[in-house]
Amino acid sequence: MPGQPAPDRQGRRGGIGLGGAAAIGLGAAAIGGIMATQGASRLDDIRSRREERREGDVTIIREPGRTIIRGDDDRVIIRRDETQRFRDLGLDTRSERRGDENVTIYNRPDGTQIVTVTDAEGRLIRRSRRERDGGEFVIIDNVRRDGPQARFAEEVVELPPPPLRIPRERYIVDAERADERLIYETITAPPVAPVPRRYTLDEVRYSPDLRAHMRSVDIDTINFDSGSWAVTPDQAGRLRVIADAVRQAVERAPNEVFMVEGHTDAIGSDLDNLSLSDRRAQSVAEILTRDFGIPAENLTTQGYGEQYLKVQTQGDSRENRRVTLRRITPLLTGQNQQ
Repeated sequence: MPGQPAPDRQGRRGGIGLGGAAAIGLGAAAIGGIMATQGASRLDDIRSRREERREGDVTIIREPGRTIIRGDDDRVIIRRDETQRFRDLGLDTRSERRGDENVTIYNRPDGTQIVTVTDAEGRLIRRSRRERDGGEFVIIDNVRRDGPQARFAEEVVELPPPPLRIPRERYIVDAERADERLIYETITAPPVAPVPRRYTLDEVRYSPDLRAHMRSVDIDTINFDSGSWAVTPDQAGRLRVIADAVRQAVERAPNEVFMVEGHTDAIGSDLDNLSLSDRRAQSVAEILTRDFGIPAENLTTQGYGEQYLKVQTQGDSRENRRVTLRRITPLLTGQNQQ
């Protein structure tokens, strides 16, 4: 972002390490969504309204619609209320408090309901689809079952890099050079290596080794202006090919989950870049739903700031200001088909 100093990036490129994972787990009670967007539409608005406090061995930074958690090892993650995207889209929702949980119900036009359960701070616990006959099918389960507590300290999973038996250009597909057939093949492909078990959404979000088991599409047909998360109308139409492929996948398997991942270039502070990237991911997810009818419940978003540069440069790079789409269903269910 122009006018902002470049951050000290030593040790940050590899994502969140295990030391930071424990700190992040301790800070889990401070998940975002406490403040709504509240009209913030520019980075300057967000930056000026950040509130920072110390909680245990993590620093909690709240901003409109997001919470950033920084561990003592200087690793950072960003979280948001998973139901806010539904509200921002103007969908027919109602919310109620049940004990320590918030339950938000989205009434779909076909009579089914999407039920999203979050904790008091907005962290997703579970999302399910309730059919008209009363049957309920879990889409996302974010509760860890291999530990004594529902919240866990270590959210980062370290795995060996998966062997790559396909050309790299078919592992990370550039949307600009791909047709709908290749995009559909990429976002429905099985894991490139066996998935050891089922993982929570948080584990998927913060574990690059785990996400690497799934092929992805770099949506390089959309590039953002520096310091902006807005998608211009002329670029929004370029999402049609992506949307058509996702629609086919969801029609085939209604419980599919796709993650829209946001990225920035290396200019600016890590906090600004993390916030920007997360908002870019949400902007694209909202367009996929609003303009192309992709069910909101089949999408989730996550920003990674400048951690995963497409072009290795510390300078201004439009190519690095992008989003990526990845199917994560097999990671959430523990499927191993290859």
